[in-house]
Amino acid sequence: MAKTTDHDVAELDNLDWWTGPVGPRDATFAWLRANEPRPFVAERDTLGQPRGGGFWALTRYDDIREVSRRSEDFCSAKGALIFDQTPAMLEYRGSVMTADAPEHTRLRKIISRGFTPRALERVRSDVERQCHNILAEIAEKGECDFVSEVAARLPIRIVNHMLGVPEGHENRIFELTNVIMGVSDPEYVPDQRPKAVGAAIFAASNELVELLADLATDRIKSPRDDVISALVAAHNEDNLTAQELGAFFILLVTAGNETTRNAIAHGLHGLTLFPDQHEKWRSDPEVHTKGAVEEIVRWASPVLYMRRTVTRDGVRLGDQEFNEGDKLVLWYRSGNQDEDYYADGTKLDISRRPNSHLGFGSAGAHFCLGANLARLEISVFFETLFQLLPDLHSVGEPDLLRTNFVHGVKHLRAEFTPRRIDPI
Repeated sequence: MAKTTDHDVAELDNLDWWTGPVGPRDATFAWLRANEPRPFVAERDTLGQPRGGGFWALTRYDDIREVSRRSEDFCSAKGALIFDQTPAMLEYRGSVMTADAPEHTRLRKIISRGFTPRALERVRSDVERQCHNILAEIAEKGECDFVSEVAARLPIRIVNHMLGVPEGHENRIFELTNVIMGVSDPEYVPDQRPKAVGAAIFAASNELVELLADLATDRIKSPRDDVISALVAAHNEDNLTAQELGAFFILLVTAGNETTRNAIAHGLHGLTLFPDQHEKWRSDPEVHTKGAVEEIVRWASPVLYMRRTVTRDGVRLGDQEFNEGDKLVLWYRSGNQDEDYYADGTKLDISRRPNSHLGFGSAGAHFCLGANLARLEISVFFETLFQLLPDLHSVGEPDLLRTNFVHGVKHLRAEFTPRRIDPI
């Protein structure tokens, strides 16, 4: 696609473009949906990886849903990121996210044991307690970095508890997951030269795997009712390899907190930008919480895209034909604002119905396994916030992560009326 006056499709692969205000990006996606919904984009050098041959950007809701369903034509095994990863990187970023059936089915069945409705119901009391205590920790200050002190703390604590990670590892896991998810951001990896970036991500991943090894050794001797014990049992009973075990752990502590962290941060900012929605939800949470959580995830789009790779020549999507190896990038952010499904999609509207958004991915084998946990965390957090610190609001714009993969928030200043809250 040629560059237009205001919308350059090449910016989709420009990481710096994604750190600025959201308005220009949303306007570009709107233009693409209306004028060229499947443009071809040339790739840039990324993280020192060889420049790829480009990708097709899917911007419309219907295309994204269809490709997500057709795993036999559009596979995940070549990687979820735009650039082609080395086998070593796929090992660390892989597991269930970059597998296809029947391997994906086997892996998903194993990990789903920790996310059953019964398992999540056991977690609810812990979520309620942590939401209360996290707000108690900041309550007397009157201001905070909402991301590092609040939004990131909740999912890390909950996931650690579910995994059985001992207390004392929270801050280090926070730092390591920041490196893994923010490896292209100089704040988390100051040396952006290719070798240094590669070394940083492997060092962070290896440290997490070493923590897993220690926990697994303990669970072999003394099994508990936690996810690590379930994974160790699967290692013995279901032929889960050591490599798969490590990849699972990395996935759980990164993806397990990233979606919720960013949804809560963007959600607070959205409720600040649209105070009528804040008041509507706060005044009647019993009526509005379920819809509000779905709308926050849609509006935030915590994961911006996923990639699929064409499996054979002659695969068609609508009136377009693709060849084996072609990369299709599913822009969830754009699909979540598609005018055919969402009127005024850039606005936060907690009463929006229907709302079958793409914030947890699309329907299909790769729909987010932790979606119900994220929903629980988001709903309990905001209901607790309305009770304890009802005037907490964001100040200024979110400081966004330098990436086009997740809609990451590094920092978000917040202010509120200080008060004392006793922990429980």
